[in-house]
Amino acid sequence: MISTAETTAGKDNAPIYQLKVILLESEPPVWRRLQVPGDATLEWLHAVLQVTIGWTNSHLHQFKVGEDFYSDTRHNFAEYDGDPEILEARKFTLRQIAPREQDAFDYKYDFGDSWEHMITVEKILPPPAAATTTALCLDGARACPPEDCGGVWGYADLLETLKNPKHPEHQSMKEWLGRAFDSEAFDVAKTNLWLRKLKWPRVTEAQLRKVLMGRDDYHE
Repeated sequence: MISTAETTAGKDNAPIYQLKVILLESEPPVWRRLQVPGDATLEWLHAVLQVTIGWTNSHLHQFKVGEDFYSDTRHNFAEYDGDPEILEARKFTLRQIAPREQDAFDYKYDFGDSWEHMITVEKILPPPAAATTTALCLDGARACPPEDCGGVWGYADLLETLKNPKHPEHQSMKEWLGRAFDSEAFDVAKTNLWLRKLKWPRVTEAQLRKVLMGRDDYHE
């Protein structure tokens, strides 16, 4: 297990990590390319991933690095003897858990639908002249699947149903979605607009919720 160290955000200029994020078994693949400060905590990286991929932070999540698991231990913790220990995500930084280029680790969102993401460190860039306090989306492809659609296999079935107006569930699935859905759509500029609204170096659940609702043009 990687030893815990206090976050140095704001203390020195950290290197910039270029990350490739792929939603595993999505076909064609849903993916994003990001640049994130190396001293970002895994808690902050979780918020970045929620904004960038398109999720709504409505379910549990965890990172897996080797044999170690990291999450928000207020909600996700080892319940029974024999369960793997869950480490506190806010106490570990990106450059601690992935110190080298080509290091890779997993990000899982929604333990029911089991959306599994592979995150690979493509590049570690030199520290910028001024400390960076935002993430940047460089590129990406395809929309985030709708929440609660049954994982990658349920999503594939949903897309087939939506393509076929004669499918017996076509209308009910359109009503369930409640909005037009383009599986090929991804807007880099809009993503970066909302990434810039994430507070650094920590994002509260309430603040993340506000950002995600704004991104999705949702009003209570």
